[in-house]
Amino acid sequence: MKYTNTGNKDTRSGFGAGLTELGRTNENVVALCADLIGSLKMNQFIEENPDRFFQAGIAESNMIGVAAGLTIGGKIPFAGTFAGFASGRVYDQVRQSLAYSNKNVKVAASHAGLTLGEDGATHQIMEDIGLMKMLPNMVVINPCDYNQTKAATIAAAEHVGPVYLRFGRPSVPNFTAEDQKFEIGKAVMLEEGTDVTILATGHLVWKALEAADQLKEQGISAEVINIHTIKPLDTEAVLNSVKKTGAVVTAEEHLMNGGLGDSIAQLLSRKFPTPLEMVAVDDKFGESGKPEELLTKYGIDTVNVVEAAKTVLKRK
Repeated sequence: MKYTNTGNKDTRSGFGAGLTELGRTNENVVALCADLIGSLKMNQFIEENPDRFFQAGIAESNMIGVAAGLTIGGKIPFAGTFAGFASGRVYDQVRQSLAYSNKNVKVAASHAGLTLGEDGATHQIMEDIGLMKMLPNMVVINPCDYNQTKAATIAAAEHVGPVYLRFGRPSVPNFTAEDQKFEIGKAVMLEEGTDVTILATGHLVWKALEAADQLKEQGISAEVINIHTIKPLDTEAVLNSVKKTGAVVTAEEHLMNGGLGDSIAQLLSRKFPTPLEMVAVDDKFGESGKPEELLTKYGIDTVNVVEAAKTVLKRK
């Protein structure tokens, strides 16, 4: 593997770092939170910009409405809460007040997926990408590590329109460049290969790189692409890779229905029918447990990416 883990960090801290930098460089950026300041690492932004922070309390729907209103005065609001609340609980407000109205609000959705861990099924949202990507005007971003989440946060502020920015709680390998320029809608080639394309997003990107190493030892050349933006999807990058390899695996910490794999299947069925295997949670709710144990139990770990690649190669 040509990428080095510089130390495990949680992606929510990447969001906090990005928000802090925005507070210093863009006076229009404001932050709102639904009583989860510490969980979303907003403390430093608030310390430096107390007059640009609004505590909504446990009233997420109201927070989205206030955020929409702030855009009318030219502000760029980042409205933060857990992903389960930022998508499911406030769907009506996000749909009507942000997406339909095309308001310049950034929904900061932390603690996404299974790896929320011990908090269990009621908080482990695994359908949020599907909910958000179906909304017209909504951009959906799912970065892979601390550095990329920081860069994505900064890029979200530069984009005019609603953004759903998804990140997580656990410490995960931090391996992308500290000084990277994040381009919304532009996938990142991590490893070039010829036999199978692995399209991964979020925490599963590192797992995909690990899988590529294991496949290489077995004589299989895997191309790994980081799909950090689910919508708009980088169709050109996907199709260019798939036309070369002729086989695809998608990997994500999300339900199979509605996630990255679903988007790729739609694209391929219309443009270039190709054998496809999906590494995702198959129509189940989560449960309490350690993050890594949950990834293994629900079939979205490194070994599952390896097996999916070997399975799809038999279908070429």
